[in-house]
Amino acid sequence: MSIAIRNISKQFGAFKALDDVSIDVPSGELVALLGPSGCGKTTLLRIIAGLDFADSGQIVLDGDDASARHVRERHVGFVFQHYALFRHMSIADNVAFGLRVKPRRERLAEADIKRRVKRLLELVQLDWLADRYPSQLSGGQRQRIALARALAVEPKVLLLDEPFGALDAKVRKELRRWLRQLHDEIHVTSVFVTHDQEEALEVSDRVVVINKGRVEQIGTPESVYDHPATPFVANFLGSVNLFHGRVEDGHLHVGNDALALGASEGSDGKAVAFVRPHEFDLVPGWEEQGALAARIVRVVSVGPSAQIELAHGDGKLIEVSLGRDAFRLLGLSEGDRVSLRPRHIRVFPTDALAA
Repeated sequence: MSIAIRNISKQFGAFKALDDVSIDVPSGELVALLGPSGCGKTTLLRIIAGLDFADSGQIVLDGDDASARHVRERHVGFVFQHYALFRHMSIADNVAFGLRVKPRRERLAEADIKRRVKRLLELVQLDWLADRYPSQLSGGQRQRIALARALAVEPKVLLLDEPFGALDAKVRKELRRWLRQLHDEIHVTSVFVTHDQEEALEVSDRVVVINKGRVEQIGTPESVYDHPATPFVANFLGSVNLFHGRVEDGHLHVGNDALALGASEGSDGKAVAFVRPHEFDLVPGWEEQGALAARIVRVVSVGPSAQIELAHGDGKLIEVSLGRDAFRLLGLSEGDRVSLRPRHIRVFPTDALAA
């Protein structure tokens, strides 16, 4: 089922949660709604589900306007962050719940319900826990059961609200991989909400970046990361170094240093520039042309990486990330002078920072 979100706006008192949001989700796609807390992503998910209603705009499901349709008539499955499993029911009964509360004319025979529950528990690889209760499961197992329950009614759309937010980092990573594999098997149109950039980039087919109720950018994980459309997207997706300067004659001037820009990067005038920590080449000494002169302040080893803090001439701290072995080969230590040459710079007019 395809989803077309048309000019959706929603206000709570004086607070504008969503402001003229439009998104198209083709059938079978897995889309992430990514943004900081309070940006409106969960409100949008609830409006798609029919748990909330927009002040204006339309939700179109497979070409039909579903804006006024009751949640029960939208054929969606919803997975909540905190599982919402029934503690007094076994795992099998939790998964079967949506099937057993259907109207009699739509309800499957009990034998068919049991067969479907068994198949779903096998799909989420937890069939051996069918007779246990939620309190006997780990957080990751509970989330898989919540997903199986949502899938039991064979929804045409699957909606997930921060599905892994309550789990520890290692379990989150395992479940992200598992969710991607599961989606590739069942191909149900899915929309999930997250504020975790890594999660959105790793799992989704496309990412919708939302800020203050507005869509900042829509694209593949690679395109939004490599080619951010706004300063917010550049700053929100991963670590960045922010520089204030001026673009003139194809160069970004930062303090006394001038960095060469590509032909399409920036027009003359005041500008802000973003460089990710791993996008710097580090050269010993201050002889390098087209580079930033800096001094190493601190070096921290994090697994296979060396995280290097450097002070630029104006006192600004710059973060650089190199492989630990590559940094060791440079023979540098704290206090040494170096030149930083960025391989990629994202430049925006200063005015865009306030937009």
